[in-house]
Amino acid sequence: MKLLFRNLILGCSLAAWFACVSATAQAPSTPVVSGHMVLDIDGAHAGSSVKVAVVAEVASGYHINDHVPSLDYLIPTELKLQAAEPLSLGSISYPKGSPQKFSFLDSPISVYQGKLLVGATVKVAADAKPGAYALKGTLNYQACNDHACLAPTNLPVAVTVNIVPRGEPVKHVNSDVFSAIKFN
Repeated sequence: MKLLFRNLILGCSLAAWFACVSATAQAPSTPVVSGHMVLDIDGAHAGSSVKVAVVAEVASGYHINDHVPSLDYLIPTELKLQAAEPLSLGSISYPKGSPQKFSFLDSPISVYQGKLLVGATVKVAADAKPGAYALKGTLNYQACNDHACLAPTNLPVAVTVNIVPRGEPVKHVNSDVFSAIKFN
């Protein structure tokens, strides 16, 4: 009887603890960060460079850490791209975060909130053949609100780079996105 009572108390304690933890750090039903990747041009020639951007939106009430976090233990936001031949990665350009003060810290930290634009350059090999080539990646981040942080996760992103014959004209697109990014 004593063992049954002890197990019942232990079970209730664990259930209460789990309910508290779940209530404070439970992932919302919709993603905290949504987004996609876009190109600055509708086609590319062999030997050229293309700019790409991840256009992400952080849900209201949440923030994600700057690419260069204010504190050592904070998880940075990071874009990881995988380019297959004939594409190769150039530099990645992150915006500077905004300093925000939260009740759980003594001083402000640099975070991203709302719309986030991360840019990158992609080089097309000089011997690239015309065709469609996939560029895939993830935007890795940890989302937090004023009370708790969710588990680190990522936003999968992908775009197709269309390589066209040398004489074929190409057109710049998404100028609103790319004019807002400071490329390295």
